[in-house]
Amino acid sequence: MSTTITIIGTAILSLLLAGYLAQQYLPPPKPKIVGIDLGTTYSCIGVYQAVTGDVKVLVDSANHKTVPSMVAFTGSDVLVGYDALEQAERNPISTIYDAKRFIGKIFTPSEVAREAARYQFKIKEHNGLIRFVVGSNDNLTEVTPEYVGSRILLELRQTAQETLESPVTMAVMSVPAEFNELQRNYTKLAAKLAGIDVLRVINEPTAAALAYGLHKKDGVSNVLVVDLGGGTLDVSLLSVQGGMFVTMAMAGNNRLGGQDFNQRVMAHFLKLIEKKFNKMLNNPEDLQKLRLLVEEAKLNLTSGISSWIDINLQSLGKDAVFRDNFTRETFEELNSDLFLKVLQPIQVVLQEAEMPTKEVDEIVLVGGSTRIPKVRQLIRNYFGKDPNVAIDPELAVAYGVAIQAGIIGGLWPLQVSAIEIQRHIKKIHVT
Repeated sequence: MSTTITIIGTAILSLLLAGYLAQQYLPPPKPKIVGIDLGTTYSCIGVYQAVTGDVKVLVDSANHKTVPSMVAFTGSDVLVGYDALEQAERNPISTIYDAKRFIGKIFTPSEVAREAARYQFKIKEHNGLIRFVVGSNDNLTEVTPEYVGSRILLELRQTAQETLESPVTMAVMSVPAEFNELQRNYTKLAAKLAGIDVLRVINEPTAAALAYGLHKKDGVSNVLVVDLGGGTLDVSLLSVQGGMFVTMAMAGNNRLGGQDFNQRVMAHFLKLIEKKFNKMLNNPEDLQKLRLLVEEAKLNLTSGISSWIDINLQSLGKDAVFRDNFTRETFEELNSDLFLKVLQPIQVVLQEAEMPTKEVDEIVLVGGSTRIPKVRQLIRNYFGKDPNVAIDPELAVAYGVAIQAGIIGGLWPLQVSAIEIQRHIKKIHVT
């Protein structure tokens, strides 16, 4: 008997030693499942790394961690991401963005007309679903939102395959918590068109909470997720205990985001330019150059108090140079009313859940526009404590879906899988 016990003990020790040596000296297994954040404005892809338990957001050949969720149709080519962005002003009719707003969503004729007025590209309704009309007058074609999404996903898939040096065919994806079953199925269809099998779909607020490790805390936590991106604001209140995530309330503003802040700044500079040169700036290439400088200035003002605008406007004259020292103070003044609107859905969510601010344990910020100092200040002042910003807000959802992908793939160290309790909570839209 003692001999048998000794043999078993020796075998167990040998296995443990072999596992330790493997972790120390052998390369970790490559992830077979990726995590994808198909965003309204930007998208990215990440992987969970075995042994270390780290998450890596993969970069493309130009070292970008995120790509614009934009697809352009030029006749012979389909351009995606930054390539589509660079030619957007010259080809506005066939450059599609915000496709995620339309995927799998049923629209009434009046809603279609209202949405059509917001975009330079043409949209039409087909059995309640949206299609985009692209191409020239003599060669028009229709594409669906899921096809546009598939081209973005294909770009992300190719990035992953080049980085991992192995085929990528399986993923976990995130969607807004408000997405119904039809919208989730069309998101999966977009992935299928890109050659990706979606093993699981999780809500974006859940993904953000996973990224911050809030599922590892003891007891029940009330977590407020504020997701402010390029074009939308979504606020969700979650009750989190272990791996269980319950959505208590949702609210948002589908007309508020970084693009709106940029538009205020663009209008400001166009007035200054017209005043200086006595001409309106309407040249597409010069407008695009100015638009890119505005975005750069906004990013600079997250850490600095001013940012120089220096642009040669060739359409206004050979020596037409416009310079301005754009300050954070001016940026905040131009957008003061828009920043205050960030608090409105937060207030609505707390009212719906009948929860005072002091009972919110964590405030998690998601989306690139939550980097704006004024936004963070308003949220901090409202709750009387700092929001959690330990993870890059633009990458938080990708981190969360990558962790869930690692869990499904059985990668060590193992974590608790997310269990989402679906309640019939209707999102409240605030304008």
